[in-house]
Amino acid sequence: MRYVGVEEELLLVHTDTFEPCAMAAAVLAMADRAGAEDDIFQKELQRQQLEFATRPQSDMSALEAEIRRRRRESAEHAGKLGASVVALATSPLPVGPAISADERYRWMQQEFGLTALEQLTCGCHVHVSVESDEEGVAVVDRIRPWLAPLLAMSANSPFWQGLDTGYRSYRSRVWGRWPSAGPTEAFGSAERYHDHVADMIATGVVRDPGMVYFDARLSHNHPTVEVRVADVCLDASTTVLLAVLVRALVETAAREWREGVPPRPVGTGLLRLASWRAGRSGLDEALMHPDTMTPVPAQDALEELLAHVRGALEDVGDLQLAQEGMSRLLRTGNGARRQRELLQRTGDLKAVIADCVRRTQE
Repeated sequence: MRYVGVEEELLLVHTDTFEPCAMAAAVLAMADRAGAEDDIFQKELQRQQLEFATRPQSDMSALEAEIRRRRRESAEHAGKLGASVVALATSPLPVGPAISADERYRWMQQEFGLTALEQLTCGCHVHVSVESDEEGVAVVDRIRPWLAPLLAMSANSPFWQGLDTGYRSYRSRVWGRWPSAGPTEAFGSAERYHDHVADMIATGVVRDPGMVYFDARLSHNHPTVEVRVADVCLDASTTVLLAVLVRALVETAAREWREGVPPRPVGTGLLRLASWRAGRSGLDEALMHPDTMTPVPAQDALEELLAHVRGALEDVGDLQLAQEGMSRLLRTGNGARRQRELLQRTGDLKAVIADCVRRTQE
């Protein structure tokens, strides 16, 4: 059974005003004093965000328990400083940049200008273990058409600088400004993958492997495939659903590779369109069908994803969990729908954030 790890980026906001607050360093220091495990909590590009990483887990109930525990711990550390954590992929309220005091991040600010300054976005990254780089690249090549539905499921960023963007995941649009971000062509082998990354670094535009922001990549720190398309999810249960589906996608792709099934011949241009559509539509409008790349109802695209990975889900006992999670998500909606419903009901973005703080920490 493959192991899964999750990284979640959380937004730090003032407890009273719900405006983003640049307190990541202080929260990390508080976590250290409280005896937090090494490498669990990390700083990010912006000082208004905090990241945590779970340990590798094979059991999804254990993964969910750890995600909820890390969210509570993050909230406790921030609360001692008059701050709250909230699982929102962008800030609904206006916010100014506050780049972390780190040489690498200062270089990014100088090199990328406004693109770096505006990158207050919170994502969710899912790592799944692979046996080798060769298997990992085979997986990356074969899961490409299935990543846009994952973005639609996670969409949790309809607001930006106090405005409704018209998107369900505006984070994905902001994140796409990085020159190395987005979908890729199929590589065909680990050697070609590593040569491509080396060529990117040689240009000087990308500083190191950590700045290779492919939608799915080989992790440069762990023996995993890392899927990076998702917004941070408002509800922990949605994060777990993503993890379940990503593990099943990785296993399904690895089986196809071993059986000699080639990657689907979908060009990067169509994958970019599918990603744009997922960020625009979320679960409320049409998505692009992963096989035909034509518009279909969102539910049809998600059902096709579930059918594609059904065998892998059954083999590890996750099929019912995935079916129930998908049904619940389609019925209740993702974070973007929740945020818009709250704004319609209250007329107040601060009330939206307050409710999301509660849901993050409950």
